[in-house]
Amino acid sequence: MDAVRVYLGLAAKGQAIDPRILDRARSVIETAFPVPPDVIRGREWHGAGVSLFAWSNEPDDTRRPPLFHETSGNVTGVNGHLADPEDVTRLPDPSVGGCYSTWTAGDRTLTATTAANRICPVFYAETAGLHIVASRALLAHLIAQRDERLAFDVMALQTMVRSGYFLSDETPYLGVAALPANSRLDVRGGSRTVTGEELPRAAPAPTTRREKSAALDELAAALLATVAPLRSAAEPVNLALTGGRDTRILAALLHAAKVPFRVTTNGLDTHPDVILARRIAAELKLEHTVIAPPQTEDRDAMLVEHPLARAWETLRTCEGMTSAYESIVGYLPYSTTPTMSGQGGETLRGGSLNLLQTDLSDRALLRRIGATFLKDEKLFTAAANEHAREQARPWQERPDKLEALHHIYLSYRVGRWQAGARAGALRRGDSVRPYLDNRVVRAALSLDRRWSLSEEPIYSLILRFAPKLRKIPIEGKPWRFVDGQAGRWPWSHVPPPHLPTARTGGGWSWRTSPGPALTGVLREQVLGSLDALETIVNPDEVRAMFADPVVTKPATAWNLYTVSTLLTGLYPGKRPEALERVTVYRP
Repeated sequence: MDAVRVYLGLAAKGQAIDPRILDRARSVIETAFPVPPDVIRGREWHGAGVSLFAWSNEPDDTRRPPLFHETSGNVTGVNGHLADPEDVTRLPDPSVGGCYSTWTAGDRTLTATTAANRICPVFYAETAGLHIVASRALLAHLIAQRDERLAFDVMALQTMVRSGYFLSDETPYLGVAALPANSRLDVRGGSRTVTGEELPRAAPAPTTRREKSAALDELAAALLATVAPLRSAAEPVNLALTGGRDTRILAALLHAAKVPFRVTTNGLDTHPDVILARRIAAELKLEHTVIAPPQTEDRDAMLVEHPLARAWETLRTCEGMTSAYESIVGYLPYSTTPTMSGQGGETLRGGSLNLLQTDLSDRALLRRIGATFLKDEKLFTAAANEHAREQARPWQERPDKLEALHHIYLSYRVGRWQAGARAGALRRGDSVRPYLDNRVVRAALSLDRRWSLSEEPIYSLILRFAPKLRKIPIEGKPWRFVDGQAGRWPWSHVPPPHLPTARTGGGWSWRTSPGPALTGVLREQVLGSLDALETIVNPDEVRAMFADPVVTKPATAWNLYTVSTLLTGLYPGKRPEALERVTVYRP
């Protein structure tokens, strides 16, 4: 189970670390750790030329492994969690299960590693006399800087404007980089090396029923291992259940593992999510809570948080690596109640980028790679577009385009976007994400990608874990392997017809339909700071985007707003006060 831990490793290039640097680390943690200062607990380890700091908002020392595990003169820290806490003695073995990055320090040695999808990131920087490795990018930058002023890598932020997250190993902070997935950083005797291990390659597609079952054994075992520790949790797991694919697997998994759990669904009684979740809960004999959304039929407007307050919290929590367009979970006091959702479920289905494709030819997949990195070319400067092309080129040159898109999803959509956005939820306590587990990811990558994309493997897992769910339809689109394939194999179970996604008719979102008042607030900030953005965007194109009373590309507008507030110094700094809420009318 995850919680927020912050690690900082320092290694001198000479003989010793300046004590003033150690004092700076202790003073800046309140800026870099997005929780109230009074809940931060910390530990320190100091050896010859190396120091390792660890902080957490966990209320006590009962979590295992502890902040520091000490053996033979070294200490090891785990940011995230291990499927089996006893595996701390095996680290940094890349096959260990869990969602984690690792930190090991000894005399004149410092090591940090990332798992297969770097959902728990590692950032690194250096100065003339020091190597810096941290789990928070801003923390690494604050230690590297001589004063409180930040230096931004403006060109790196072009991908934030395009996508709302990073499609690279860059960060907003000059000189700070993210360690790639499945990689290891070593500092020995004052010198740093970074090495990476190749991710598992996909096996050939199974063709018989027996081969398919055997191919799923490792994935099923890895999933079961992620939830096995929850059998002894003090409270049942709370699973956010919908009528879709990813949370259904989790319900079946918890059922098979005999983990006590209850389920919660958001929606109206007539929505397929609620209808199907009720059927699943009834079959598995689960407690089920339905949370109805606010009724808006008789309301013509919403009062929403001022964008500046929203951006401040997003910058504080996600360090300028997630757009304020996203809804980041706000801080609440730490809770030990384990929660679970389907985040990252596309990992088992070939990745979200491949799932967008109907044409799986190399030409079509190459177009998808290009469109992913070079979205909205016209909006950007020639230099920004060339920067994006350089980032896309290694992926375009990979011989296996399906693999490339799956790895792009893991490296960036999971390893940068979800890793950033997830920081908000982790502040609250125990978040369990089986699909992000290192062993699960590695097992999923070992499956033939076209077979994974067919969705037959995940449907087979549901039947393996909870056969009684075989008669309950899926919400949304049909299972991909069923479309045109029903009855192809006489031994195959044919799923029931799907339940199409409900169209709400009058439904609307203030984020996607911002209205003139909210558009005006976004416009004022972005156009008022175009000089800070002109390295990466064309000012005339930005003005044209905001020319209408209501902006037509709200997500891009929010991305621009986020980057603008970052570059103009919104955070670090005091939270904006006395901001009135903005009225957004139903279109």
